[in-house]
Amino acid sequence: MDKSEKLEKYFNEEHHYRGAIGLLRELALSTNVEETYKWQFPTYTVAGKNVFAICKFKNHFGIWFFNGTFLKDPKKVLQNAQEGKTMAMRHWKFESIKEIDKKIVLGYIKEAITNQKQGKVLAAVKKKPKAAEIPSLLLEALKKNKALEASFKNLTIYKQNEYCEYIQTAKQEKTKLSRLEKSIPLIEQGKGLNDKYR
Repeated sequence: MDKSEKLEKYFNEEHHYRGAIGLLRELALSTNVEETYKWQFPTYTVAGKNVFAICKFKNHFGIWFFNGTFLKDPKKVLQNAQEGKTMAMRHWKFESIKEIDKKIVLGYIKEAITNQKQGKVLAAVKKKPKAAEIPSLLLEALKKNKALEASFKNLTIYKQNEYCEYIQTAKQEKTKLSRLEKSIPLIEQGKGLNDKYR
């Protein structure tokens, strides 16, 4: 099933909010957005960038604004999609078609489009990986061999963590020792544990 078929199925299947989401679609398509289908929802984009999506659920329907945090929200209708997790997305929920004021909803949609065109997007902040606790066997080996320690420190935190986990997760001491022996030459060469698989 291609995207256009999925869109038609979404809007035309029997659902108690069918008329309401049809009205939201009508408002969306009165602007210059492209309609596509992503994450099981009709999604509206500008130059390939997500602006908003129309959603329907059992007890409500509405619009997700991907960068809704930048909307002025004069009617105070927007909610954080997932408090504490979602940074930019805002959700406007409706429970009845009567709640849709076409002029106001269109105003929010147009503002979201303008914001996207102006580049108002909340960039995802990449969390820096935390360094794992170095297992005692590896720590001893690093203290005894300064060149090995320098090579280990030059590895990315991700690669350091791979070695730590590899040694630490062994159940028996002899397995930990054999894993350490296998790891030392790789660390000295500045290689990650799984580089050969990448």
